[in-house]
Amino acid sequence: MDNRGKTLYIVVPCYNEQEVLPETASRLAAKLRSLTERGLIMARSRILFVDDGSRDATWNIIASLHGSDSIFSGLALSRNRGHQNALLAGLMYARERADMVISMDADLQDDINAADEMVQKYLDGADIVYGVRSSRRSDSFFKRTTAEAFYRFLGAMGAETVFNHADYRLMSRRALDALSQFEEVNLFLRGIVPMTGFTTATVEYERGERFAGESKYPLKKMLSFAVEGITSLSVRPLRMVMALGFVVFLVSVVMIIYNIVRWAAGATVTGWASLSCSLWLLGGLQLLALGVVGEYIGKIYLESKHRPRYIISCVLDERGGED
Repeated sequence: MDNRGKTLYIVVPCYNEQEVLPETASRLAAKLRSLTERGLIMARSRILFVDDGSRDATWNIIASLHGSDSIFSGLALSRNRGHQNALLAGLMYARERADMVISMDADLQDDINAADEMVQKYLDGADIVYGVRSSRRSDSFFKRTTAEAFYRFLGAMGAETVFNHADYRLMSRRALDALSQFEEVNLFLRGIVPMTGFTTATVEYERGERFAGESKYPLKKMLSFAVEGITSLSVRPLRMVMALGFVVFLVSVVMIIYNIVRWAAGATVTGWASLSCSLWLLGGLQLLALGVVGEYIGKIYLESKHRPRYIISCVLDERGGED
């Protein structure tokens, strides 16, 4: 593939990243210039920071970076809309200006040097290049176990994802054009991107420790993220609820027959334990079923409103202006 005219944008969603942002900017700028000097990308390539309604000095730092070097561009969302929406905002902005876009987090845990191989695989013909962790040795036992269980559970629930891949990936312009046609409000990009099709490739890398600041994904948010991913990509939980209801119905029929036989034999003994356990079991199953159904109904409700997924309040573009 001819690399003449190939422009790369690196999209970095940011939320309260004032501690790490200067170092992230420095490393990304060095990487972009290295790729340019080697002739892999054009000089008009940019680094695009997306401020997701940060409460600290993140946007001020982005504005300062842009003022000092036009290699940095910035988007500010009008309020916090979550990582996936902030990432989508950057991707959709960049697709009109770039031939390929790499998305990554601001915490420097993703290996920036993997971008070289991503770009090369794009030049070799891949439209989507996934950054995949080669191992999880740097994670704690709890983090490693729960993360791997997360991906396996997503697969078991019918959600198509790339194992050990987060949001570190390269997408071509036509892959981004395809992504723009997915209009759902409830975003789970790790599952939506594979649906676009096109030629894919993977690049393995070692994920490091967070350079500074605190993780934006504690256990509570990770669990919420898992639920969001499953219910956004698959209806299998609803089918499981139906199957569970059928099993409980069969058990109920068996118990009715059993009680009739015991009554006919004159061996009935009233017991509070069996009755209490049955009530708790059926009550719990009903609440679980209502919760699963309610989750899907809630998503239908949000989708039906057609609210914007994000609103951009300020743009610092590559021309040095502010919109």
